[in-house]
Amino acid sequence: MANITLGGNPTHTSGELPENGTQAPDFKLSRTDLQESTLEDFKGKKVVMNIFPSVDTGVCAASVRKFNEEASDLENTVVLCISRDLPFAQARFCGAEGLEQVQVLSDFKDGKFGKDYGLLIADGAFAGLHSRVVIVLDDNHKVIYSEQVPEIGQEPNYEAALRALA
Repeated sequence: MANITLGGNPTHTSGELPENGTQAPDFKLSRTDLQESTLEDFKGKKVVMNIFPSVDTGVCAASVRKFNEEASDLENTVVLCISRDLPFAQARFCGAEGLEQVQVLSDFKDGKFGKDYGLLIADGAFAGLHSRVVIVLDDNHKVIYSEQVPEIGQEPNYEAALRALA
């Protein structure tokens, strides 16, 4: 369990992030067309997972915009923006913002992704949503970088996540 804060108020996650060097757990998430997406769909590609509570908050939206901007320069890499938002809300946001370099995926059905990755918020005002996390996987889907952002209202360290891909 990670100790994080929301607006300075203590809260906790459901577990610990996967450790560097370990195989990332598989997942089943919903795309904006409501079809299922799994980690296997990105076989042979490096993966940046930008995980956050909701695309309808300022910092979450900023992280999607920033990774969209950076993604166009990444070779053999896919950026997945993952939340528990409904796929319709994710599609609306990306369409309105013109974001085409990232893929948005939703864990709205059962929250299993958040539980399996140890990042589901366990208590407080955002209980049941995902905490702000960045996880980077190599092309064999082993974890090479992870960051549990300590304050939900803080942006992740984009540069460190992108450096891990080099």
